[in-house]
Amino acid sequence: MDTNTWPVTPDVAALRTAIANLFFYGAPGAGDREWVLVDAGIPGSAPWIESAAKARYGDARPACIVLTHGHFDHVGALHTLAELWDVLIYAHPLELPYLDGRESYPPPDPTVGGGAMARMSPLYPRGPYDFRPRLRILPDDGSVPGMPGWRWIPTPGHSPGHVALFRDADRTLLAGDAFVTTKQESMTAVMQWRPEVNGPPAYFTQDWGAARRSVEALAALEPEAVGTGHGPPLHGEAMRAALRMLASDFEMLAIPEDGRYVRAPAVFDEEGVISVPPPVLDPVTLVAGLGLFALAGVAIGAALRRR
Repeated sequence: MDTNTWPVTPDVAALRTAIANLFFYGAPGAGDREWVLVDAGIPGSAPWIESAAKARYGDARPACIVLTHGHFDHVGALHTLAELWDVLIYAHPLELPYLDGRESYPPPDPTVGGGAMARMSPLYPRGPYDFRPRLRILPDDGSVPGMPGWRWIPTPGHSPGHVALFRDADRTLLAGDAFVTTKQESMTAVMQWRPEVNGPPAYFTQDWGAARRSVEALAALEPEAVGTGHGPPLHGEAMRAALRMLASDFEMLAIPEDGRYVRAPAVFDEEGVISVPPPVLDPVTLVAGLGLFALAGVAIGAALRRR
């Protein structure tokens, strides 16, 4: 496994776990309980993450693990790492039903995005996950445990309790999946890690109105350095200009023409899912079904002719 990290700032580094990123906060060589892990990669990535942590911090353990949200590619190694390091896990209260065993996330929409990653989304795990008794709520005052000078910002849309992390002193932003820096719906873009400011991964985004407002809020911060859940870290004015454009033209650049959650959002509260809109007609599934029906007709016809 490649355990190379990519710098966001001198004290923040990204680690890519196949299709998703996580982040180490804390300068290399930080002491025991003096660094923080933000998100926890894809399932099976715990050895990968542990190796990268050892390369950066030796045997020092993190102060805690902070989650931007609880989708499978951000909590895949969470249980193993939390047990290994004996740490607490912090998340927004609206994410808790999907992290304490009560609820699965609503189904994805494979009809949006036009790429292989979107088409495969019904195969992705949705939980429920149960990380009790280590699970805790992020502080009400907006501070981030173990990360002095940072604040968490509610950025719902991609998930109900999604948060981004921001440091005002140098305008560093860890955006999670509120927006991403590659076209996550495309397998080719994902494998190439092609830099490109995009809206949240469409197949798992279940409230597009909230997602638009979240991107507008993050663009208004005018970040200098950005790390996202998918794609390479980006810096400077070119990134800001692309983010401003995404915010101003979100409907055209990010929202699919049609889709289950484009027509109506999923509705959530502190207890979990209240309602989910019906799926839309999927032309690919329809064509596949018609093909299978035709094949079945041919097989039945052949069998009758043999009688």
